[in-house]
Amino acid sequence: MDESTRAEVEAWLAKAKRDLDSAKRLLAGNPPYRDTAAYHCQQAAEKSAKALLTAAGIEFPKTHDLTALVALAESRFPGFAQCREAAAVLTPYGTSFRYPGSIPEPDDADLREAISLSERWLATVAAELGNT
Repeated sequence: MDESTRAEVEAWLAKAKRDLDSAKRLLAGNPPYRDTAAYHCQQAAEKSAKALLTAAGIEFPKTHDLTALVALAESRFPGFAQCREAAAVLTPYGTSFRYPGSIPEPDDADLREAISLSERWLATVAAELGNT
């Protein structure tokens, strides 16, 4: 990977890590901002997936659909397929709570799961990047 690509990958990863940290802080706050924390869990996964795709030179569309990003990446990174289930859980968090509506915000247990899924997702991305 050339230096320019490496810098872009690192920038995506830095944003992903900041999103995950934001989710944790928002859940721990008083009061907790669960809707925004859920959004940041999805964003951490999305941005780290885009880091992986960037590293591989795979073009990706502007999308919040984590399932689509996993499908793009798993041809080059077979280990990333393990993120499919997490993608199904996290994808709706990218848009469900951003605007007023009738959907109740996630509870603390849902958010702890989302944070855990995002942490494992980022670990999977790091492992796959280590194999490049």
